[in-house]
Amino acid sequence: MTSTSRPDARACAEQDAKSQEEDLELASAYVSDAQYNRNVFFDTSPRAVRLYLLYNRRLAQVLLYFFILLDLSLALWEEPAVVHLPPWATMLVELLCLHVFALRLVHYAKVIPRDKFWKDPKNICMIAILALTLVDMIVYGALHAAGCYALRWSRVLRPLLLVNVTEGRQLRRAIRSIRNALPQILTVFLLFIFSILIFSLMALKLFSKRGLKTSEGAAYFSNYADAVFDLYVLVTTANSPDVMMPAYDASSAFALFFIVYILVNTFIFMSVFLAVVFNNYKKYLKEEVRLLVRAKRHKMARAFTVLQERPEDGGAGEPRVSRASWSRLVRSVQPDMGRAHTELLWSVSDDRNRGAVDKTAFVQLADLLNIQVMTLKSRPHPLGRLCPAFYRSAPSRLLCRLVRHRAFAVAYDVIIMINAVFIGLDEDKPSVAYSEWAFLVLYLLEILLKLYVTEPRSFFAAHCFWNWFDTIIVVCALVATVINSALQKSGGYTSRQILDIVFILRVLRLIRVVDRIKRFRTIMNTLIRIGPAILTFGQLILVVYYVFAVVGMELFKGKVKFEEEDGGPAAADCGNPLLRGSAFARLGYCKNNFNNVLNAFVLLVQLTVVNQWHVLSSGFSAVTHKSARIYFVLFHITVVIIIINIFVAFVLEAFFLEYTLDKSNLHSELEKKIEELQLGVAQEALEDNLVNAMETSDQEQPADPSESVEPKLMFKIASKRYRTVDALLQRLFEADLEQEDGDDAHDANGNFANPSFGSA
Repeated sequence: MTSTSRPDARACAEQDAKSQEEDLELASAYVSDAQYNRNVFFDTSPRAVRLYLLYNRRLAQVLLYFFILLDLSLALWEEPAVVHLPPWATMLVELLCLHVFALRLVHYAKVIPRDKFWKDPKNICMIAILALTLVDMIVYGALHAAGCYALRWSRVLRPLLLVNVTEGRQLRRAIRSIRNALPQILTVFLLFIFSILIFSLMALKLFSKRGLKTSEGAAYFSNYADAVFDLYVLVTTANSPDVMMPAYDASSAFALFFIVYILVNTFIFMSVFLAVVFNNYKKYLKEEVRLLVRAKRHKMARAFTVLQERPEDGGAGEPRVSRASWSRLVRSVQPDMGRAHTELLWSVSDDRNRGAVDKTAFVQLADLLNIQVMTLKSRPHPLGRLCPAFYRSAPSRLLCRLVRHRAFAVAYDVIIMINAVFIGLDEDKPSVAYSEWAFLVLYLLEILLKLYVTEPRSFFAAHCFWNWFDTIIVVCALVATVINSALQKSGGYTSRQILDIVFILRVLRLIRVVDRIKRFRTIMNTLIRIGPAILTFGQLILVVYYVFAVVGMELFKGKVKFEEEDGGPAAADCGNPLLRGSAFARLGYCKNNFNNVLNAFVLLVQLTVVNQWHVLSSGFSAVTHKSARIYFVLFHITVVIIIINIFVAFVLEAFFLEYTLDKSNLHSELEKKIEELQLGVAQEALEDNLVNAMETSDQEQPADPSESVEPKLMFKIASKRYRTVDALLQRLFEADLEQEDGDDAHDANGNFANPSFGSA
């Protein structure tokens, strides 16, 4: 009887351990989704959960984006190419990329229910992109082999991969918000176009019969299409005052027409555009974030349901998660988190020291993990161990206090500014040349003094940005100055270019001076913190640019050619006789062409800036057809009027939030606990400067020679910068979001219905 029960007990123990491990993996997947705001309805079977955790590994995501960028970069080698490669070579690389995307899609299909997979629009889009690209490659290859004209039309689909991969949720959210706001934007846009059409008709009747000429000798407002285009350009101010001058020269009264037009369309309608875009985009984005927060709470509630434990006495008490389960979960979600950091988070979650956390405290874990806590380690200085009597003597302690004093930093700020003035002076003067040696000595002295005060490993810690920056700049300047002086004395070649670059880098030290001024530091910190959110719009711009670049290359490649100064007569007309005497050729815009993807991107940037975009569009319409202006107008509407206005609206909202940001309750609770445990760092020792705005991990705390040499461990909230874009969005609309606890959509099995985020 005993021999039979032991294997049974062992089997039961192994089964319990396996079940606990599977529960931990499932809870880890839920918490990780909540932390990074992933809204994926994955299968909860053990095999699917393990595949899902593998799917979300950082390495897999990095490889995916590598192959997406590789696929996009093929435009560099495809006709019209920057560097020419045979078509079969680029097609083989693209085929490899398609295989990677297909494998990633199959992996995703293995972790979510089949019905969910086929109902998700992004999956259908990915399949369509891969299938259409493959068909295009086959057709192109066959036509190219037969010597027929072939067009790689599927290249325009490549940037859509960025939108439809699972990791592109922020980009999809931005596109959805734009799409939802389009009806209201379209209403204003139609009224705006109606205004232009009315003013164009009036301009045609006012000026077409007066025999006026433009500065290039062309007829002035001679037909309705040209009038519409010229007045549309005037809204952007690109052709102001040129378009007005012929009428103004004829009669000063005609200036009133253009003044009224600019007032109505440039100042009023463009302001209304920004207001409508801002209001509607914010409204739909707020709804997206509301669903985002709801999904996060549901994920955390699911994780709690998986790990919850009932009271041991079998009573009807409140379910909780034990400390052991909580700690295993945190180690599973963030393996690189230190033990001390984990203990700190637990002390915040279990503020009553009950040895377990309830659902309310557990749901906050995802937000706690997103707060960046800096662990500061105090190490003894090597001089304190080698010669303690000297290092702890009164003169040594006085020197350390002087170096740590604010006056020391201010003195070197003044030295940096004086050095910047000397760099701007004539370097051929001996006094200026010798002064560089004096500044180098002062900078070396600064570094040596700081190394005397600060333990070297602390001074050169991984994220001590300014210490590394100063040391590299000073050492490079010293080496370059020595080499330059030696070459000058020997009569050899003097590498002024290297020295000039070093001077420029030394001027960058002025950023430290700006960092000392609190108001400047606040603005710069704000820009750094909203940087991840701005990158989302950078991806959106990349998608739009790539599509327009590919279309532009197919429409205009080879129409305009750039020749060097001595390139012969082709340089005068950009390689096309149709441009001879045009403003495009006269202004030297020949390099603004669509002959390869790099030139196309540069041209699109110039069109985004708007200045002279009518000259660029007129040049390409002259070598093709006037209807080519439609391409440039569509680009202006898409990028400048819609996307840039949305970008401005978002940056304004985020900037106002960050500029007036108060610490969240979770920040306050963490800081209270740090102070309670007497593990805090004096704020005057570590101010919220640009360094703290950029640092995200462990730091080293300088040791004072007068203090104990025993290592100390301290904590500090690293920065208010957000780990994810979604965290910033949540904070952006936090005051307006409904407070939901995640209980409203669960059934008896503890499962929740995922909130619907719509298509795309």
